[in-house]
Amino acid sequence: MAATEFSLEPCATDPIETVFRTICTDLPVAESLPIFEQLRHSEARSMRGQPPLIWNQAEGFLVRDGYGNQWIDWSSGVLVGNAGHNHPRIMQALQEHLASSKPLMTYVFAHQARASLAAKLVEVAPDPLSRVFLLTTGSEATEVCIKLARTRGIRSNPKKRVIVTYAGGFHGRTYGAQLAGGSAEWLDPNPSFIQVPFPSSIDTKDPSFSSFTDSLAEAGVAPGDVAGVMAETFQGREAKLMPVDYAQALRAWCDEHDAALIFDEVQAGFGRTGKLFAFEHYGIVPDLVPCGKGISSSLPLSAVIGSERYMDLYGPGEMTSTHTGSPLPSVAALASLEAILEEGMIQNAAATGEYLLGALQEIAAPYNERVEVGGVGLVAALLFFDNRQSLTPDPQAAFEFCEKCFQRGNLLFAPVGKGYGANKFCPPLSITREAIDDGLYGPGGIKETLHDVMGSRVVGATT
Repeated sequence: MAATEFSLEPCATDPIETVFRTICTDLPVAESLPIFEQLRHSEARSMRGQPPLIWNQAEGFLVRDGYGNQWIDWSSGVLVGNAGHNHPRIMQALQEHLASSKPLMTYVFAHQARASLAAKLVEVAPDPLSRVFLLTTGSEATEVCIKLARTRGIRSNPKKRVIVTYAGGFHGRTYGAQLAGGSAEWLDPNPSFIQVPFPSSIDTKDPSFSSFTDSLAEAGVAPGDVAGVMAETFQGREAKLMPVDYAQALRAWCDEHDAALIFDEVQAGFGRTGKLFAFEHYGIVPDLVPCGKGISSSLPLSAVIGSERYMDLYGPGEMTSTHTGSPLPSVAALASLEAILEEGMIQNAAATGEYLLGALQEIAAPYNERVEVGGVGLVAALLFFDNRQSLTPDPQAAFEFCEKCFQRGNLLFAPVGKGYGANKFCPPLSITREAIDDGLYGPGGIKETLHDVMGSRVVGATT
């Protein structure tokens, strides 16, 4: 099932002029259409999935086009811009590097920025996470974790090759990552990848840890054949952490059966949930942590942070990546980490995120027979349902909501999750309560938009 494509037919919009949002043209802007047509003639069709604006400038939690419009950015570029767009520390670090004669690429030859970043990541990660492998994308990072877990498992027992993941999960778009996610229609059945219910999902009837062990038994998988268990620390669709007792039971199970515990922090890491790493909410430490997105708040970079017994399985030259720890992304990531750690962004994500979640729950309350709200820190989600009893997603409502938000100065990325029925709120960690209030309650804000979309769908709904 493909997502709905946004129209390129300019639509008249009501003017918006607040401290944080400005809409002064029809959208999409007529003058921007040649750029979109150029892209349509040269890019894969799959790239057409986002609201039609041409990003021209970005600062903090604001995005501007070149035609006078400005949006509050609730996307962070799909949870990348944790420190905010064009953060001064990142910009300065990149400019200093570019002004020097330092290299722009080195393959796996060493350079100082890579050494400093690896050391910093080990410093901020809890024991026994003492090794780092830098890559480019989150998909690469999750695939490396699968590779390491299976390598260690198979070396101890040829049958120990099963990777357990969670229904409704997402670990990237490369083949191995999608095998783990189980979401692609073209995937061949693979008995080495099985999925169990995610305990915090609205689709899961039994959130207890027994659902994990029961699912393995139903699949005919012996615990000793499991090489690793990989879970998103929160699932992107609903933005809900798993119960703490479940996570702790999972850690104990993996210890008992010598399986790698992998928490996918590609979306969750670097302050997003009000902790530096989201697994800190659970009071446990995984064996392997794939990271990406918010690690640099800008340039493409990912990492696997892990314990020595997994990370040192391969010898020199046996596990590398062409752009591993490339200089500019490494420089950006160091500056981003400094900003997040030293400027109170993690604390802001916790406090401001709690306010955002409460406000969204209040706004959505009149429509609770069709809308579910979830969130932790500065990531929240609205799930739209056509039928709440059967949990059938309503992608049309989710798309309409996203499109109207865009037309009113609130920028979300396109609906995601099961049936494309979920809209995510994940602004940069620097966002202020004043900006949240403007985006939610100001003219043409989220509250008004949700009523416009859901008022006719829910009997008796009022603003």
